Amino acid sequence: MSGTGLAAPASPTVDELLDLAERHRVAGDYRAGSAIARQAAASAAEHGDGRVQAGALRSLANQLLRLGELEEAITACREAVAVLETLGDETGICQVLTVQAMPLNELGMHQEALDALAHAREIAQRLGDRDLLYWVHNRTGVVHSSMGDRDLSTEYLMRALTMVEGMDAEARFCILNNVGDNAVYQVPHLRATNKPDEALKTLKNAIEYVQEALRLAREANNPFRVSISLDNYGMLLALDGDLDEAAQLIERAREIAAEHGYRSLESSALQHQARIRLMRGDSAAAIGGLLAALERAGAAGEKPMEMEIHRELSDAYEKMGDATAALKHYRAFHALEREAHNEVAAVRARMAVHAYELDNARQEAQLHLERSVELERQATEDALTGLPNRRFADRVLPELAKGPLCVAVADVDLFKGVNDRFGHFVGDEVLRRIATILRDNVRDNDLIARFGGEEFLIAFGAAGIEDARARCEVLRAHVAAYPWEQIEKDLRVTISLGVANVAEGDELSAVMTLADQRLYAAKRAGRNRVEAGGRETDTSMWSD
Repeated sequence: MSGTGLAAPASPTVDELLDLAERHRVAGDYRAGSAIARQAAASAAEHGDGRVQAGALRSLANQLLRLGELEEAITACREAVAVLETLGDETGICQVLTVQAMPLNELGMHQEALDALAHAREIAQRLGDRDLLYWVHNRTGVVHSSMGDRDLSTEYLMRALTMVEGMDAEARFCILNNVGDNAVYQVPHLRATNKPDEALKTLKNAIEYVQEALRLAREANNPFRVSISLDNYGMLLALDGDLDEAAQLIERAREIAAEHGYRSLESSALQHQARIRLMRGDSAAAIGGLLAALERAGAAGEKPMEMEIHRELSDAYEKMGDATAALKHYRAFHALEREAHNEVAAVRARMAVHAYELDNARQEAQLHLERSVELERQATEDALTGLPNRRFADRVLPELAKGPLCVAVADVDLFKGVNDRFGHFVGDEVLRRIATILRDNVRDNDLIARFGGEEFLIAFGAAGIEDARARCEVLRAHVAAYPWEQIEKDLRVTISLGVANVAEGDELSAVMTLADQRLYAAKRAGRNRVEAGGRETDTSMWSD
């Protein structure tokens, strides 16, 4: 049992594992949830359950994102998309793409994130799915915010906000918190561009949105959401001038993040505490806080945050008149910027290798599937006629016999004479033509199979004995009326059929024996006939 108090059932199914992984995710226990999601994905793959495998990979990606394991999150998304493509699940693909955009964005791969979202948008619009489109707009707004385009970010986020009515609490929390987070940057931008009225309106609305997001987070008992919304709430209050309350909220956000191991949230809270000290005019205290935040961000591998803190430290030292320290952090900022560009290139290279490997694995899986299908076809299909063979008929007849069923055994009359007089090549062509005649004159839910030699089986689903007799007469007449002379002059071909009904409780082998006996009777009565009972049957052997 994990710290969330969620226990796995004994010998859980893959569905139960996925459900447990999601419950851990919703509870904010991403470490335990990701481990269970991995287990669910592996088990589902082993059992060939693509639906659960893709769902588990998506859950895994969502949780790895929260843990800062970004490349692994992208890999999980790509593998999920590959599975969903084989299932033809466009809704699932769209859902995963909106998740995949987030770790791409965090890695600074903004164009790749927007490309994924553009693909997701095309799917959502084609399907006419409002919920999917909501997530596309939401995540697109987040990416544009990370790119510094606050106006475009606001446009997408507000579009998503208008669509959230009626959606679940997680969706509502996400957009409300994202709008609040964007306002933390949008309000100073509006003030700097001399739009005080718009800035005030944006700020007041954002405070209301984040208050509601915090309520939803607490209601869900999700510490990650509580921490991030407290942090945003604090920064908005700071912009509104309430620095004391802001400091308290952000400290509580930091405490929750530290308690649960949310490293990126803890670094963010430390950075925001320092910003509030700068707002108070206490540059020395702010610098101390920023240095602590810098150390924490470095330990967490949060390079974008390290860059931002170095920039803020450069500004803070410049205000204090310490040009040397300001220059040091300015240079550190640009050094990290170059490293970040190099790392993005390295990530792209690794992602390309992974995509290549994934494509190879997909092609191998497809070839294996095609080989399996071909082997199955060869094992269950008659090579001469293309009809199912006896192996296939023996497999499916018991299933068909669970409902109303009649079976008929058909045999080509005097077929040995056809071979002897016209040759085996003509004999083979006769069998192929008869197979086509039979196949073209039965229903889709009937079964035609070649039983061997010149013998065929017809199974009529949902048919009584008189109906089956009448339909066999039609088949017999079609064969007799076929222009066989087109194959060889003087060639004539007919068939005889024996029909039996499978009643409830009958042994299938006994019914097949009865159909065979009635075929014998049709042969002895002159051939080119249908025998379905109603007279004594001579079971002595006959020649064709």
